[in-house]
Amino acid sequence: MALMAKRMGPVICLLIMIMDIVAGILGIEAQVAQNKMKFMRAWIFECREPSYEAYKLGLAACILLALAHVIANVLGGCVCVSSREEYTRSSSNKQIAAASLVFSWIILLVAFSLLVLGTVSNSRSRQTCGFSHNHLFVIGGILCFVHGLFLVAYYVGASAARAEENQIFKQQRPAGPFPLPV
Repeated sequence: MALMAKRMGPVICLLIMIMDIVAGILGIEAQVAQNKMKFMRAWIFECREPSYEAYKLGLAACILLALAHVIANVLGGCVCVSSREEYTRSSSNKQIAAASLVFSWIILLVAFSLLVLGTVSNSRSRQTCGFSHNHLFVIGGILCFVHGLFLVAYYVGASAARAEENQIFKQQRPAGPFPLPV
């Protein structure tokens, strides 16, 4: 089982990065599609027609971003750190995993919010007027790339921390005529 997990690690990291890169590209393409629509601007207000193409691309970017996050968190396992003391006593792999997990969640919340706002603004069937929000898709798309980097760091750190804990457990297991099953 451990050998299979070792072989699957690079594949999972590659899958996570590809999903986040595609989500970022779709977010940027959604911005391009949105910019092709007619709009009128007056100071910080603008009126523009929604783009169904931007809506589809933004929705696909949201789905891929969320899916990449779920895959990394499920396959990476739980890296639980309950206090600052425990964090400082932890191995460097566990510290990297915990920090990467926190940053990936923060980036997910911001990127997902931006992509959803851009997608929802393009879901209406008629022209809308309001505050200018031109770069939601681009910023969300760029954050998808950063999100992928933190997810890969989390997955690698969590896998290494789990391997360290398994190694420590094997070393501390009592030897005797009836060894405990692993």
